[in-house]
Amino acid sequence: MPRHHLIRTLPALLPAALLLSCTGGGQPPRVPMPTEVPAAPQYSSADAIVDKLGTAGIPCRITLSHTMNGASTIDCTATLDGKSFDTEIKVYDPARYTRDDIGDGIAAGRTAFHQTFVAAGNWRINVVNPTYAPKIAQALGGVVLPGDEPDTPDRPLPSIPPAPRYDTLDHLANALDTAVGCQNRQPGPAGTLTCTTGSKAGHPPNCATLQLHADDSDRDKTLHTAIARPGVPAYLVTAANWSVNLCDYALADEVAGKLHGVVVRYDGQ
Repeated sequence: MPRHHLIRTLPALLPAALLLSCTGGGQPPRVPMPTEVPAAPQYSSADAIVDKLGTAGIPCRITLSHTMNGASTIDCTATLDGKSFDTEIKVYDPARYTRDDIGDGIAAGRTAFHQTFVAAGNWRINVVNPTYAPKIAQALGGVVLPGDEPDTPDRPLPSIPPAPRYDTLDHLANALDTAVGCQNRQPGPAGTLTCTTGSKAGHPPNCATLQLHADDSDRDKTLHTAIARPGVPAYLVTAANWSVNLCDYALADEVAGKLHGVVVRYDGQ
């Protein structure tokens, strides 16, 4: 990957604590669990939460599951009122983790990545579309902890066409694959999908991040956030309910033409 692409992606991936340690600032103080988060209910595993959601009429299709260091994690796509949205569920072994351990992790996600959580007891859920967080909280007996709103510059967006729309990330990935390539597909953070582009356009392989959006407001918020960092270029293609964030900026116009979208660009200046 070219050096300027690494510069673009690293600030978004490195936790704030790691950035501070690299600059000699030391670790920031721990942030305790908010006092409004109840100590119960507790769940034995992330699977138990998925089962509870299903009982409450919110089925959740598991896309990734693992247990590591006393924490059970499941990524799943929930369905509520006919709409699908992504969640990341974590349940912590209370013998190994305190409430402040969990609270500190929640605070990092809310501050650095503007994530919304539902939490109680020994668990927390990152609800990618915050609209559904209150119903998740009601079903599980937790409370909603909204993410901090990002301070984004008011860089204008182009007129975004209302079509084409995609029902799933795989359908969007297939369209991108036909256009310029989309191989090595992997689930990414916050309900995204990443793949390698360029192979069908004669370009060296490079990364792309694909995302579907619940509505125009959610899409525009994502676009504004992507072009918000001073000095950090970003090139995305978007239309209707989707966006593709390209690491290979030279592909943007070709992808926009073939997918019938528009380019949202910020050159870092």
